[in-house]
Amino acid sequence: DFDVSGTSVVQVTATDADDPSYGNSARVIYSILQGQPYFSVEPETGIIRTALPNMNRENREQYQVVIQAKDMGGQMGGLSGTTTVNITLTDVNDNPPRFPQSTIHLRIPESSPVGTAIGSVKATDADTGQNAEVEYRIIDGDGTDMFDIVTQKDTQEGIITVRKPLDYETRRLYTLKVEAENTHVDPRFYYLGPFKDTTIVKISVEDVDEAPVFSRSSYLFEVHEDIELGTIIGTVMARDPDSASSPIRFSLDRHTDLDRIFNIHSGNGSIYTSKPLDREISQWHNLSVIAAEINNPKDTARVPVYVRILDVNDNAPQFAVFYDTFVCENARAGQLIQTISAVDKDDPLGGQKFFFSLAAVNPNFTVQDNEDNTARILTRRNGFSRHEISTYLLPVVISDNDYPIQSSTGTLTIRVCACDSRGNMQSCNAEALLLPAGLSTGALVAILLCIIILLVIVVLFGALKRQRKKEPLILSKEDIRDNIVSYNDEGGGEEDTQAFDIGTLRNPAAIEDKKLRRDIMPETLFVPRRTPSAPDNTDVRDFINQRLKEHDTDPSAPPYDSLATYAYEGNDSIAESLSSLESGTTEGDQNYDYLREWGPRFNKLAEMYGGGESDKDTS
Repeated sequence: DFDVSGTSVVQVTATDADDPSYGNSARVIYSILQGQPYFSVEPETGIIRTALPNMNRENREQYQVVIQAKDMGGQMGGLSGTTTVNITLTDVNDNPPRFPQSTIHLRIPESSPVGTAIGSVKATDADTGQNAEVEYRIIDGDGTDMFDIVTQKDTQEGIITVRKPLDYETRRLYTLKVEAENTHVDPRFYYLGPFKDTTIVKISVEDVDEAPVFSRSSYLFEVHEDIELGTIIGTVMARDPDSASSPIRFSLDRHTDLDRIFNIHSGNGSIYTSKPLDREISQWHNLSVIAAEINNPKDTARVPVYVRILDVNDNAPQFAVFYDTFVCENARAGQLIQTISAVDKDDPLGGQKFFFSLAAVNPNFTVQDNEDNTARILTRRNGFSRHEISTYLLPVVISDNDYPIQSSTGTLTIRVCACDSRGNMQSCNAEALLLPAGLSTGALVAILLCIIILLVIVVLFGALKRQRKKEPLILSKEDIRDNIVSYNDEGGGEEDTQAFDIGTLRNPAAIEDKKLRRDIMPETLFVPRRTPSAPDNTDVRDFINQRLKEHDTDPSAPPYDSLATYAYEGNDSIAESLSSLESGTTEGDQNYDYLREWGPRFNKLAEMYGGGESDKDTS
């Protein structure tokens, strides 16, 4: 931009190859052919100057100027040349920022959190670059403490944000006066006026159905542990911030009270106990109370409630540890045998203080309170005998000094032991003298366990042996080799034909086809050998011997003992055969009177066969 005319812009120079000393042939004169009336050129020097004042870049930025250089002093007949000069006007900060609107309206919900962007304002500037840079600020209005404005450098906008929480019920409209000012001002153009502008921004707050609001951000209640059930320990308060002011319903978050020790009145927010309290179990309870609108249960709010349980003296002191106390047989009166202490679950403000005493006067021992929550157990006489009394029981009363006073009785078990001259315990049992010196109690226990284990093994082995059963060799009635029949009486003679088929012995050819044994699994199968049939008059003894020989030479037979019963007595019996096998081949009568001489057990046979003979004679 140029504010005055005649400002030098640039100088152009033309050269002529003619001899400058020869007349005017090398004398050059400059003139402007294009670019008027904005620029002019000096004829002699070629300096281009502005011809108009206050040239404005914002109106026109680019210019093209054509300059002619002519020799012969510019006279007729001279030679000429031209050049083109492009001129660009640079910017200066000669324009202030301007808001396009004098009033701007914005809206925002009341629930918008702090830092939320409401909207933007922008002032225009005809300049460019840093000459167009502006800074925004809030200079006046009734919402200067509720809102902020931030300048965006890249877009040259002013962003209005929430500075404090909004409340539709408190205020619904805010008015701000926003100013935009150039950050780089050229002092040469101060006369053009202030390089800043202002606008009015009106912000409307919109109503939103808000969640209830508690009167405090958190609550702390203190209560003694001995209060009665149903006692109110404190009350929380909340309200509906909306103009409708909907009623509030309270509840406890059960995830923060899993044992359901507390409860709350849904209408007024009073918290009360529903189970006994115990500080020794839990000193603090951290609850969470939920408040919800009755008309809109989805809008809820939470607040932490801290309940501190105050101590009450409700626990009696007890021995701090279990004491294994002994007294030497050679102890003297007044000798210290044990130092005791106590603990208490309660925690009084002044600290713990315990008192020790005996429940009754004891002729053997006494207790001496050290007044530092410890006491000493002392002997009251000389000498003790473990053979007479091996153990003494000493009741000790321990009490505290809080209100109400609590006390308990702890019993010390004092063993009488044999000690060396230095008071070191050697043995505490009278029976220990009978035991070998090198055999400890642990070794005896180990030996006893080994004996018990051996007895258990023996018992189990015997039980398994009794339960073992042999598999039967005869699996089916179809096996015709042998059967054992137990009659448990004298027998029925020839009339008993159910137990055994006697025809097998009479007709050996019936069993010619040999069957495989069923009581074993032979390693190799042999083809049964066909043996010639014995004639019908072959003696049974020869038949049996033949079969025995076959079994002895049979490789498929088992090498162990087996029982083969053929129901045949043989010829060695002094009574000869009692069966009727030979009755079919004998036509003569036999005399069975000798059966009566064998005793009462054979009376039945004697009656059967002897009676038959008399009947025959009678007939």
